[in-house]
Amino acid sequence: MQLGDLIACWGQPRGALSPLEPSLPLGPICTDSRSLAAGQLFIPLVGERFDGHAFLQQAAGLGAQAALVQRDRAHLAPSTLLHWLVDDTLEAYQQLALLHRRQLPQPVIAVTGSAGKTTTRELIRAALAPLGEVMASRGNENNDVGVPLTLLKAHREQAAVVVEMGMRGLGEIDRLSRTAEPDVAVITNIGTAHIGRLGSRGAIAQAKCEITTGLKPDSLVVIPAGDPLLDQALARVWSGRICRVALADDEGAAAADFCAELHLDTGRLKLGSDLYNLPLEGRHNARNLLLALAVARELKVPSEALQSLSVSVPGGRNRRLQQGGLTILDETYNASPEAVLAALDLLAAQPGRRFAVLGTMLELGDQSVALHRAVAERAATHSLDGLVVVSSGAEAEAMAKAAAALPRLAVVQAPEEAAQPLGEWLSPGDVLLLKASRGVALERLLPLLPELLPAG
Repeated sequence: MQLGDLIACWGQPRGALSPLEPSLPLGPICTDSRSLAAGQLFIPLVGERFDGHAFLQQAAGLGAQAALVQRDRAHLAPSTLLHWLVDDTLEAYQQLALLHRRQLPQPVIAVTGSAGKTTTRELIRAALAPLGEVMASRGNENNDVGVPLTLLKAHREQAAVVVEMGMRGLGEIDRLSRTAEPDVAVITNIGTAHIGRLGSRGAIAQAKCEITTGLKPDSLVVIPAGDPLLDQALARVWSGRICRVALADDEGAAAADFCAELHLDTGRLKLGSDLYNLPLEGRHNARNLLLALAVARELKVPSEALQSLSVSVPGGRNRRLQQGGLTILDETYNASPEAVLAALDLLAAQPGRRFAVLGTMLELGDQSVALHRAVAERAATHSLDGLVVVSSGAEAEAMAKAAAALPRLAVVQAPEEAAQPLGEWLSPGDVLLLKASRGVALERLLPLLPELLPAG
C-alpha cells in the first residue's frame, strides 16, 4: 500500500510532511510502541488498561513515518508527526488490513471452532506447503488485533494465508471475517468452550458461523459431518458450498462428502485409494487432518504431496515428552471439555500405566460442575491408574466424586502441589497426561517432573 491509500480512506493528514507524496510506500505497521522503529506507521490502540496514544510523542522521536490518531485524542498528537484522524484506531487498523487483503492474489483460509483451531491451522499450513510459502497466524494472533496483523504481514509471493479466528462472544468472528474476506472457511467443531459467556451450544454455533460473513458466493465452508446444531446454524447464514468430513465410523458419516477410514494401529488414514500418515496422535487429530485435506483438495494440492505431512504445533499442544523414563502428554496450553475428553481417549490408548493431571476448565458458567464431572467420569471409564485434580470448590468436589473408584486420586489447588502425589505414584514407563485451561498455568508442573523419578 501507499500513503495515498490512507488519503483515500481518511482525507488529508495533519502534521509534519507537507506536501505529502501519495505514491510513497506505506511503512510497516506497528501497534506496540515498545517495538516501534523508524519508518513505521504507528497505530495506537486503546484497551481497558492501556492507551497507545500516550506514546505518540515517543513515536515522533523514534522517526515513525506517520500515525493514526483517534479524534477524541487529537490533542495528544505532536505537530511534528504526520497523522490522520480517525473515529476508532482499531477499526481503522482492521480497515487497513482489509485493503491489504484485497490486494493479495492468493487464497485466504479462515479457521475457527471450539477446540482444535490452532492444530487445524497448522495442519492446513502443512497441507498447503507444496504450493509454496504459506503465511499463517502465530501464537494467539486470532483476535481483533492478531488477525489484521497476520493479513498485513502477508505478501503477494506467498501461496496462501491461513488465519485463526477466536472469540469470546457474538459479533467477534463477524468482524474478523469481514476483515479477512476468506475464500475457504473451516469450523472444527461446536463444543462448550465459552458457554459461560454465550449460554448454550446453539449460541456458540451461531457465533462460529459468523465466519461466513465475509465469504464470497463461490467460497467453500468445511465442517465436520453429523452435528445437527452446526448444520442448522450454518443453514441460516450460508447457502453456498459446504464440504462435510468424517471418519468412517463416526456418527453421521453417511452425510459426509469426505469420508476416511482411520487405522490407529498403523497411524494412517485411508481416503479412497490414498493413504495418509497421521502427523499427530489421536482420533481427534485424524478429524482435524481430514479438515486440512479438504482444504488442500479445494486448492488443488496433489494428493501424493499430502501423504506424509510434517507438522509443528505451538508448545503445550499435542506434545509428547520423554523425561527420566516417563512419557508426558503435554496439553497444558488450554482446555475445553471436548478437548479434555479427546486427550483422555488418547491417554487410554497408550501402553503401560496411565495417569492424568486435570485442572479447572474456565468460562463454563452454570454448566461448569456438570462438565467437570463428565471429564472425571471419562477418566474413571478408562480405568486410569491415577488422577490428580487441580481445582477447588464445587468443580473439584464433583470430579473427586466421579473418579472415586480410581485406585489413586488426589485433589490439590495449585499445579506445584500435584508433584507430591505424583512422586509417590509414578515409575519409569508410566504415561502422564497434563491438561487444564490456560489460567491454571499447569505448565508450572513440568520442570518438577524430572525430580519425581529415581535416577538411572
